[in-house]
Amino acid sequence: MTYIRNKKCVAIAVVLTFLALNVVAQPGGNRQQQGQAAVIPPTDSKTAAVALPVDPTGYIVSNSPNIPPPVITKHSVTIKGQVINYTATTGYLQLKNEDGKPKANIFFTAYTKDGVSDKSKRPITYTFNGGPGSSSVWLHMGLLGPKRVVMTDKGDVLPPPYSYVNNEYSWLDKTDLVFLDPVTTGYSRAVTGESDKQFHGYVEDLQSMGDAIQLFSSKYERWSSPKFLAGESYGTTRAAGLSDYLQSRHKFYLNGVILISSILNMQTARFDVGNDYPFPLFLPTYAATAWYHKKLPADLQQKDLKSFLKEVEDFAIEEYNIALMKGSELTGQDYENIVNKLSRYTGLTKEYIRQTNLRIDIHKFDKELRRTEGLTVGRLDSRFTGRDYNDVGVTPEFDPSNTGTISGPYSAAINHYVRAELKYKNDLPYEILGGRVNPWNYNNVQNRYLNVAEDLRTAMSNNPHLKVWVLCGYYDLATPYFASEYTFNTMGLRPEQRKNVNFTYYEAGHMIYIHKPSLIQTKVDADKLYDEVVKEINSVAIKSK
Repeated sequence: MTYIRNKKCVAIAVVLTFLALNVVAQPGGNRQQQGQAAVIPPTDSKTAAVALPVDPTGYIVSNSPNIPPPVITKHSVTIKGQVINYTATTGYLQLKNEDGKPKANIFFTAYTKDGVSDKSKRPITYTFNGGPGSSSVWLHMGLLGPKRVVMTDKGDVLPPPYSYVNNEYSWLDKTDLVFLDPVTTGYSRAVTGESDKQFHGYVEDLQSMGDAIQLFSSKYERWSSPKFLAGESYGTTRAAGLSDYLQSRHKFYLNGVILISSILNMQTARFDVGNDYPFPLFLPTYAATAWYHKKLPADLQQKDLKSFLKEVEDFAIEEYNIALMKGSELTGQDYENIVNKLSRYTGLTKEYIRQTNLRIDIHKFDKELRRTEGLTVGRLDSRFTGRDYNDVGVTPEFDPSNTGTISGPYSAAINHYVRAELKYKNDLPYEILGGRVNPWNYNNVQNRYLNVAEDLRTAMSNNPHLKVWVLCGYYDLATPYFASEYTFNTMGLRPEQRKNVNFTYYEAGHMIYIHKPSLIQTKVDADKLYDEVVKEINSVAIKSK
C-alpha cells in the first residue's frame, strides 16, 4: 500500500487518477488499437470494479481492494518445430467472502493456445512452486512456460545481467498453463485491512489456492477441460492436499497431479532427535553426490550411477535401517560393519561416521564431503559447490545451488518479463522466495508430522482416473527420491491405484530443469502423460456414443 502523507501528494494522486480514467474513456485511449496490451473488463461482478489509481502509461501505484482488470497480450513460440500462437492473460483473481468483502488478490499469469474451438478438449494445468513462501517463478521461467532462463547446459549461472529465451521445451503445445502465486508471494497480497496471516498455513493455503483455481475455472469457463495440477517442492505438498480439497469442497475432479521434487510426508525429511526415518532415505542421494564428486573407492566410481544406487538402496532399507532400529543393542562388530559401508558409500571418513553415531545430517554432509578442499556442496542440487568464510564450521553458510546459482537469474527474468513483454506494471516488489509467510501455521498437525499422502490416496480412491506423475532428481538433497519412493510405497495404494502412479528420474537436482538434458527429457515425459490422458478421454467418449 502506498500511503499519501501530504496535500501535495493528494493533489498528484487525483490528477493521475483523472488522467487514467480519461485515457480509458476516450476513443484514442484503447490500448489494444494502439498495439499495446489489451484490457478486458471483469466478468464476475454486476458492476465494473473501480480500477486502481494509475498513471497514463498504466502503471499501478497502489494496492487496493479494487483490482484492475487483467492485461492481455499476444505471442508465439516454436515448440518441436510447430509455431504455437497464444494469449497471455496477467492480473489478479480476487478472493472474497460470500458477502462480497475482498480478502486477497492472487496474482496469476495464464497462457492459452489460440485457435482452439472447443476448450473442453484442451487440457489446462494449474501450477505453483512451494517454499512455503515461494512464487511460481521457477516452474514459470524454468520448465513449463513459454520463456526460460538462460544458463549453461549443466545449470551454472552466467554473468549478470542475465537473460531468457523462448522455451522450445514448454508444455504449452500440450496444455494451457496458469501460474499462481500464493498470498504474500509474487504480486499476491492480502487486501488493505486484511491480515496476511490468515493465508499463511497448510489449511489456509489450501483454501485460498483451491478457491483461486475454482474461481479461474469459472471465470474463464474451464470446468469442462481436462484439468491438472503441477507443483514443485512444498508445491507438491500443496498439490496433494488440493487434490482432495478441490474434490471435497468444490467437486472439482482432476485428471492428473504432477509432483516435481516431491515431499508429501514431512517425517521423511526432519532430522529430529528420535526420528531415524531420514537417515536411510537420504543415504542414496548422499551416495549419488559422492559419486558425482568422485569421492568413492575406485570400484564404485567405475559403476554407472543407477546400478550403484540400487546397491545403496538395498543396504539402506535392509542392513542400515535394521541397525538404526536396534540402536544401542547393535553389537560392536555389526556397528563397525555399518560404519565401513557408510564410509564406502558416502565418501566420509570412518572416524566422522562414528562421531555421527551412524546418523548423517544433511547440512553436515554438505559441509563435510569436500571440507579438505575448502568446498561445500549444494542442498537443492548437490552437483554445485560453494566456498565459506572458513572451513571449520559445522554446516554451510549458504546453499551454492540456490543463493549462488538460480536466485539472481530468475529474479531478473521475471521482473523484466512481466513488465516488458506481458505489459503488466506493478509497484509492489515481486516476492521471489522469502520468509514473509513465516511462521507457517501447522496447527492441523500439532505434535505430529504433516503427511498429505493420505489426502492424495483419498483423492485417488474417489477419482479412479486420477493420474500421478512424480519427477525426481538424483542430486536433490532437499526432497530425496528415495524418500518419495518410500512415501508412495507406504501410503496404502491398491494395485489398480498404483498403476496410475509413474516415477521418472533425472541426473539433476531439485530444480530438474536447470540441467538441460533433464529439461529435454522432461518434455518427452510430459508429452507422454498428456497424450495418454487425452487418449483415455477420447476412448471413453467414442465408446459412449
